[in-house]
Amino acid sequence: MNKEKILQAAVSFARQELEKDASGHDWWHIYRVAQTSKTIAKEERADLFICELAAWLHDIADEKITGNEQAGLEKVKTWMQDQEVDEPTIEHVMDIISSMSFKGGGKPPMRSIEGQVVQDADRLDAIGAVGIARVFAYSGAKARLIHDPENRPRENMTSEEYRQGKSTGINHFYEKLLKLKDLMNTDYAKKLAEERHQFMVSYLEQFYSEWEGKA
Repeated sequence: MNKEKILQAAVSFARQELEKDASGHDWWHIYRVAQTSKTIAKEERADLFICELAAWLHDIADEKITGNEQAGLEKVKTWMQDQEVDEPTIEHVMDIISSMSFKGGGKPPMRSIEGQVVQDADRLDAIGAVGIARVFAYSGAKARLIHDPENRPRENMTSEEYRQGKSTGINHFYEKLLKLKDLMNTDYAKKLAEERHQFMVSYLEQFYSEWEGKA
């Protein structure tokens, strides 16, 4: 199994599939998650190849993009088989990408350190300065308002309610983003998350001041 060749092919596959996405789950999101996964994997001594491969492939099966998670997962699995990825690696990567999505926060913990690394990298890209930009890109793609003070953040949602219910860009901070700091798996990701979390808290304070014409 030629790992370098497989990773190069994964980069091309991800770019081909996601380059035109405008919801914040585009090619450059994949790029950032892959780079962050490599950084965390080195710190946590995880399998670098598994982490990087899963990172490049993780959103190709995402139901937010494909509309059908199972079909997306089959597509990724078939692609790896065509690239002659060995069966243990295929099983490991499939386990990671089928388990890492937030979906309201009710998913069980990742079963491997590699899964924890890639999930952390994906969650880190949802917070901080980049995370704020992605919130509003996604809200625009879904025709959601930036903010509606009469529409309160939702709690205790099912996965379907989280995906389909009425919300706003600002509510998404409370429904997901501000929770992510405490959901990081690895010690290194927890350190990275602290600064990004505080940036979002400061942003929200400024947002509300401007909303009421006080800043």
